[in-house]
Amino acid sequence: MSPQEIARPLATDLTLSTLCSRARAMAEGEAGLYASRRPQSKAMFDNPEPGFYDQVPQYWMRDWPMPFPFAVAGASGSILTDIDGNELVDFCLGDTGAMFGHAPRPIVDALSRSAQRGLTTMLPSGEAAEVGKLLSDRFGPFVFQIATTASDANRFAIRVARAVTGRKKVLVFDGCYHGAVDETLVDFEDGRTVARKNLLGQAVDVTTTTVSIPFNDVAALEAALETHEIAVVLAEPVMTNCGMILPDDGYLQTLRALTRASGTLLHIDETHTISTGLGGYTAVHGLDPDIFVVGKPVGGGVPVAIWGMSRKVAQALSEIRAGMSGIGHSGIGTTLSGSTLQIACLRACLSEVMTAEAYATMSRHADRLEHGFTDAIRAAGLPWHISRVGARLEIVFSAKPVRNAEESRAAAIDDIQHALHIGLLNQGYLVTPFHNMVLVAPTTTDAQIEGLLDGFQTVLTRLVAQEEV
Repeated sequence: MSPQEIARPLATDLTLSTLCSRARAMAEGEAGLYASRRPQSKAMFDNPEPGFYDQVPQYWMRDWPMPFPFAVAGASGSILTDIDGNELVDFCLGDTGAMFGHAPRPIVDALSRSAQRGLTTMLPSGEAAEVGKLLSDRFGPFVFQIATTASDANRFAIRVARAVTGRKKVLVFDGCYHGAVDETLVDFEDGRTVARKNLLGQAVDVTTTTVSIPFNDVAALEAALETHEIAVVLAEPVMTNCGMILPDDGYLQTLRALTRASGTLLHIDETHTISTGLGGYTAVHGLDPDIFVVGKPVGGGVPVAIWGMSRKVAQALSEIRAGMSGIGHSGIGTTLSGSTLQIACLRACLSEVMTAEAYATMSRHADRLEHGFTDAIRAAGLPWHISRVGARLEIVFSAKPVRNAEESRAAAIDDIQHALHIGLLNQGYLVTPFHNMVLVAPTTTDAQIEGLLDGFQTVLTRLVAQEEV
């Protein structure tokens, strides 16, 4: 951010540099309060036992904007309880993995039943046909396969796209999120595709496999597809990992038309935008992709993802496989994917958890949050706005909606994000780390919504108060 931008006055007559200074002071004080309430969690990290790297199952668990992670003792509905007895209302929800609340009863029952009859067999269970129909009814006339994570599903789908098109390259949008897929870990800088910074052990030159362009840029899309080198465009219908970037009116329709004209497949990844409504953004907005992927919440919190192909793509795949000699190994599928356990949880989630009624409740809560956040921002005189896709909302530190990753990165203010996160946390509300995302579940209550809005207003009031915090 330029010095001119840092010095610009806000509607409150505070400069951004003053606001950031206050945010840092606030976060420092909140960090002490956080630590004082969690002696047992603190002891875990002050006195580490041998075992996990950095004392956590995934090292990024240490990257939350808090002095140290709190250890979870239990999670139910929209409530997390840590080992020190602190209760938190969860608006992170495992960054969509628990979008329908923690431990939904139908999923718990499905786990119990499955545990008694076997968990994995490398063969289809008796529920497979019913689950296939449920998937088609919910997400559209695709031909489906099961994976364990959306990262895996995206990998497998890319392999199929390359096979049926005979092309090598993948196109993604700058700032995209598609899990841990190597081809997608790129950025767009100075007009060219580059490997993302901080990648560990990157051996392949990603510019030979991937093209990255800005979202909402029709000219860049046309230029990339005109080369006829692109096998598949892998897209989130709304960008969700660098703020929340909505598509321009007509952009996704143009994307579909241009991919068809160039013989390129369109692959829609709904891992986050499944929050839009029943069937995801694809169903709600009538998209028509060649490949469809959704993971995280589709099994109610159990590791499972689904990927679907259009019948045309599936037929092309069948023809390729028919010409292969022997059974071989296609590079698609993992042994634990498609397990009895996953099929049981998919059935329970699709029929009893991921329902129209659940989405209606989530939408009502999100309406209230959107209006309440907006009112608090206006009352504080801050040049921010709320971006939203269904039950997923983002607090964006800019006056206008951002249209691409470059604008989103310019709008990010780490100091304020940190203060907002830990300030809400100490009031009993957990939001998603690394950006200002809030997600509501059908288990979220009206009182919890109002509590979060009160907490948000309290943080903003402290930031813009006349006296230094």
